[in-house]
Amino acid sequence: MSGNLQEYIQRRKQELNGIIMAHFYQLPEIQDVADFIGDSLQLARRAAETDADVIAFCGVSFMAESAKILSPEKVVLLPYQEASCPMADMVTAEALRKKKQEYPEAVVVCYVNSSAEVKAESDICCTSSNAINVVRSIPEDRPIIFVPDRNLGSYIEGQTGRKMILWEGCCPIHDRLTQKEIIEKKALHPAAEIVVHPEVQAGVAQMADAVCSTSGILKYVQSSPEREFIIGTEEGFLYTLQKHCPDKTFYLARTDFQCQDMKYITLPVLADSLANLTYQVEVPEDIRSKALGSLENMLAVAP
Repeated sequence: MSGNLQEYIQRRKQELNGIIMAHFYQLPEIQDVADFIGDSLQLARRAAETDADVIAFCGVSFMAESAKILSPEKVVLLPYQEASCPMADMVTAEALRKKKQEYPEAVVVCYVNSSAEVKAESDICCTSSNAINVVRSIPEDRPIIFVPDRNLGSYIEGQTGRKMILWEGCCPIHDRLTQKEIIEKKALHPAAEIVVHPEVQAGVAQMADAVCSTSGILKYVQSSPEREFIIGTEEGFLYTLQKHCPDKTFYLARTDFQCQDMKYITLPVLADSLANLTYQVEVPEDIRSKALGSLENMLAVAP
């Protein structure tokens, strides 16, 4: 049955002049039918560049919103309407406006894992792959409000020496990884390098051999002479790593390292979305135009 669904998805995509984008954390079956697989920065760039009429975005809501912000003339589909991001829900536009009133001179740096409304209240976005460069681009005499991930913010502070006003948000999936789990996994695999995502807690990041975005983790393990790796990010990424590095061995840093919101989109869900053009993402123009500025500022700085 999956073969028939794959054939239908490819045929329907051609009929629509569509493109399927998928985040690294998506199910293997979704990654297999996607035209492009990447992290948040890669997906944002591709959304801005594509000449497709329809973008089926296999990820979570803030990603699909970003595609719509960058390409308002295109139909952007989020195949599973409730696929969200718990971290993004930890900051609201109203709460951010109040914080900005406390620090009127501050530059607001907004992690891309946030709603369109929050992006509209921000000066510049960042992703985990370009956050350090984004922060370094801000004049030293300007305070910085960083939302919503305190862990990524803490990592950036350590790398840049810039103290920031950190929002008390986090990715609950990455935040659960503990130093004890890393120690236990390293004891089982003493030859393995530890590579983690910067959304983990600071203590965990300090134990790692490398701290990288998802695309950065892929580049790191591809270039490393080592053969074994303990990976500190969502389990879906192991499929990508194993596909690109079949001669290397990967161990998930913790047993339950799964973001359920990234698993809602299955082949039947994607096929139904393409068949009926559901669910279409809309961003009000007043919000879109402001959010666009923060995304464009990011893309101008991004390496």
